[in-house]
Amino acid sequence: MNLWNIAYRSVKQRRLASILTSISMALGVTLVVAVLTISGVVKTSFETSTSLGYNMVVGAKGGALQLTMNSVFYLSEPIENISYEYYLEFLPLEQRQAVYENSYTYQAVSQQDELRNVVISTTAATGGLASSITQEILNDHLDQQLEQVLPWKRQGKFSAFTGLVIPLCLGDYFGTFRVIGTTPALFNELKYGPQADRQYTFAEGHNFVTHSEEHGFYEAVVGATVAREMNLTLGSEIQPSHGAQSGEVHATAFTVVGILDSTGTPNDRGVFINIEGFYLMDDHAKPVDQEEDFQGVEVDKTAPNGLTLENREITSMLLLTDNPIFAPSLENTINEANTAQAVFPIKEISILFDSFVDPARDLLLVITILVCLVSAVSILVSIYNTMSERRKEIAILRSLGARRNTVMFIIMIESFILSAFGGILGFICGHSLITLGSDAIEGRTGISIGFFEFAPPLGMNPETIMGSISPELMIIPGMILLSVVAGILPAISAYRTDVSQSL
Repeated sequence: MNLWNIAYRSVKQRRLASILTSISMALGVTLVVAVLTISGVVKTSFETSTSLGYNMVVGAKGGALQLTMNSVFYLSEPIENISYEYYLEFLPLEQRQAVYENSYTYQAVSQQDELRNVVISTTAATGGLASSITQEILNDHLDQQLEQVLPWKRQGKFSAFTGLVIPLCLGDYFGTFRVIGTTPALFNELKYGPQADRQYTFAEGHNFVTHSEEHGFYEAVVGATVAREMNLTLGSEIQPSHGAQSGEVHATAFTVVGILDSTGTPNDRGVFINIEGFYLMDDHAKPVDQEEDFQGVEVDKTAPNGLTLENREITSMLLLTDNPIFAPSLENTINEANTAQAVFPIKEISILFDSFVDPARDLLLVITILVCLVSAVSILVSIYNTMSERRKEIAILRSLGARRNTVMFIIMIESFILSAFGGILGFICGHSLITLGSDAIEGRTGISIGFFEFAPPLGMNPETIMGSISPELMIIPGMILLSVVAGILPAISAYRTDVSQSL
């Protein structure tokens, strides 16, 4: 009979004590696995999610972290809104003109221009050539002045630094999921992934459009998680609730025309609707007194361009600078003014983890390691307390020819069996615990963690062993080392057993 069989039989003989000892070790390992995996995966997912193809978020003045959590991860509540005109300052001339054409201001100026042209034509017809020349000079001078005053006659003041800008309107829910009003560019032009080089693809359907013949302004795209949990298919209708999960349900319904492939980002848990339809829902338009402010100018609010400009606001915008070198100066320019604030999502998430999450994780790790050490001590005590009962057993082994070293190795193998069994059991229990709590984790963070999700490397030098593999994979070797340490004292006691006194 080999040493392993002898050790196993010894452990089996004291079945209850052995099981309780292994369970104490398993509890410690369960906590280590849970803490490492949840904190590691969540941190990695948050850091990866901030590489969604943009490097800046612009929104109302307030908490920078709140703006990041709200606009990037759809977790916090919106701060305030910013004017749509401010968003247009990031657009080039052609796009600004297209939007301003559907505004009270543009229509009012256009009507005044028509009246001015009538006056000029009449004056030229009655006043001769000199009067015509005078009016032409005045008209050119007025046009030059208008180019300086009227916003649709100039480039946006930030457009030269902007590569891509996407507006977001937040505040509504569909079940437990956030509803985001945005433009088709979010999925047509924006990339995602660690290198921001992956194009959004659709498991079913296609991206929504600004205006379709079939559904008008009311089209929606849903993330993979939303489609799965809410049992949505192409053609399903979505009626958002206003302001909160339990808020009043809007009468307006959006038709699902696309279901995103899973991306592993917060967008999996988003309901994305056409921003033009978002504005046309009840209580979403900004009140404007057109009689007082725009001399009663009438503008069709349901024109092909959607709601009039003056009635629009946005929650925030995702901004990709034309060149990363412009980002710091653009951030300073925006933040120095009183209109909005600009934040770097990666920076804010790093501050959050460095200041709060990592210290809390480290504290939990210290506690769980102490639990493992206490478990190791319990193994030591469990085996050591049996030594007085086993002296006769050890003496018989010695009398049958077993050497002192052999007896010592048997005791250390017993310690190893108890530790290894507890470690493996804790490893399985830890991942089972994560799986059971995955819905709660996903509900609060938007991040899905499965049974086979391992803790990522600790962020050390990737060229070293500790920096390139999951710390979970070091648990079993750690248990072996711990078992050796825990079994040393009982093994020495067995080594010193006097055969003549024990028989």
